Amino acid sequence: MRTDAFDYHLPREQIAQHPPERRDESRLLVLHRATGRREHRRFSDIAEYLSAGDTLVVNDTEVLPARLVGARATGGWVEVLLVSPIEAAGGPHRAVWRAMAKCRGRLVEGETLAFEGGALTCILRAKHGGGNVELTFDHSAEEVLTALRAVGRAPLPPYIRRPRGDDSDRAIDRQRYQTVYAARPGAIAAPTAGLHFTPELLALLADKGIGRATVTLHVGLGTFKPVTADHVADHVMHAEYYELSAEAAAAIQATRHAGGRVVAVGTTATRVLEAAAPLRGGIPPGDGLWPPCPACRPPLSREVAPAAGPLAATAGWTDIFITPGYEFRLLDGLVTNFHLP
Repeated sequence: MRTDAFDYHLPREQIAQHPPERRDESRLLVLHRATGRREHRRFSDIAEYLSAGDTLVVNDTEVLPARLVGARATGGWVEVLLVSPIEAAGGPHRAVWRAMAKCRGRLVEGETLAFEGGALTCILRAKHGGGNVELTFDHSAEEVLTALRAVGRAPLPPYIRRPRGDDSDRAIDRQRYQTVYAARPGAIAAPTAGLHFTPELLALLADKGIGRATVTLHVGLGTFKPVTADHVADHVMHAEYYELSAEAAAAIQATRHAGGRVVAVGTTATRVLEAAAPLRGGIPPGDGLWPPCPACRPPLSREVAPAAGPLAATAGWTDIFITPGYEFRLLDGLVTNFHLP
């Protein structure tokens, strides 16, 4: 299967640069798989396509405002996305982070970088190619996290354009590039399908008898990795840390036993469900990085899903790669945003 089979033209003028006033005012395309019929609706109409006894599975990861804009000693601009801390690399008072960087010119190992008006300063410790770097901050791990929450910017997708200097949208971007049910810090990008739910819409769904189960998958560096292979089978998939609680597993299993549908909100929730699904055999843990929040890092164990039997609580790393022809184990429906390949 060639990867260019998934290419399509997306006119730049069709990419909204700002969200609608209300989250649930986004447009909704409904595809009826059995017939191929399509409907054009608003997201607030989603309740019409769900029934009592169905369960929505949502991802409660919280996005860190880990994008920083600053200046080099030469005066040129530099922008980084902090990806994950490197434990104990710089000692208790000098946090070291893996990051993705871009700048005017070429970065040099050992140079000093200052971000967001001097709120954070660091030294470029190492370069690993492809924009991947290591940064040693003149601050402790706690101080870096505190500064991110104060001055960090939302790690918006590259097709959303914002100025590098004063950004009048910074505060609203941090609010809107986050689901209303985000609870567990650790992602460097949002599980975007969930951005369209409001508390009122969630309450409406609950009143209709539609359940909600919560899983966690911390969206990692791989979300920014382009597919460069000519054939799908040659693409090396990234790994991301996930957790499926006993409560969520029980709710999902009860839904299926009762004849309800399990509907994933986003491809991240889909990865959790299909990685944890019984009968797949153990999903081997990948070589991904720990989530970028020291406070939310899981224990150093990498369990995998059981090989058979009922759905059970599990946690670990998944590098599952779902492509056409895949046989879904737990999923009956999907709410997802449009994606470029």
